[in-house]
Amino acid sequence: MAPRRATVNRDTLETRIEVQVDLDGSGRGEFATGVPFLEHMLDQIARHGLIDLQVRAEGDTHIDDHHTVEDIGITFGQAVKQALGERKGIGRYGHAYVPLDEALSRVVIDFSGRPGLVCDVAFTRARVGSFDVDLVFEFFQGFVNHAGATLHIDNLRGANTHHQVETIFKAFGRALRAAVALDPRLGEITPSTKGSL
Repeated sequence: MAPRRATVNRDTLETRIEVQVDLDGSGRGEFATGVPFLEHMLDQIARHGLIDLQVRAEGDTHIDDHHTVEDIGITFGQAVKQALGERKGIGRYGHAYVPLDEALSRVVIDFSGRPGLVCDVAFTRARVGSFDVDLVFEFFQGFVNHAGATLHIDNLRGANTHHQVETIFKAFGRALRAAVALDPRLGEITPSTKGSL
């Protein structure tokens, strides 16, 4: 089996991003983004998704974190898409429910080739520390647009905003792990009646 790895760089007037991903990794993460809370969440994706993920970013965080978080989502999506290649033999679908104390989130993903995001989350606060929770949506919108995935995120309950966000990212990691996993019964078959994704 060819390694399912990718390195993608994104350079704009607002950010410089490098993402390295290994879909068959061990859950190792290395992050230097200038956005500490996002790094904590990216670590959830790596550890619970059992992917190796390295993200380096320089952005205009002196303005706010928006461009950096969005562009990391975009670049991560591009890297996952590149690492998946033709998507032959993958599970394609993944879902997970993850609790953290009083919070519970459900994430469902389909690597259909069609980008789509439904995010049903009522955060109880606007910020976790200095992190604007609106950027959770921006991160995942960037991801789905460039990974070619449909993603449904539902926070089913939660009172602590940190817990709400963390359950979303943990559940995303678990759902991603299932969706990109290779099914030996599929072999080189593309999991679609169309024959391509």
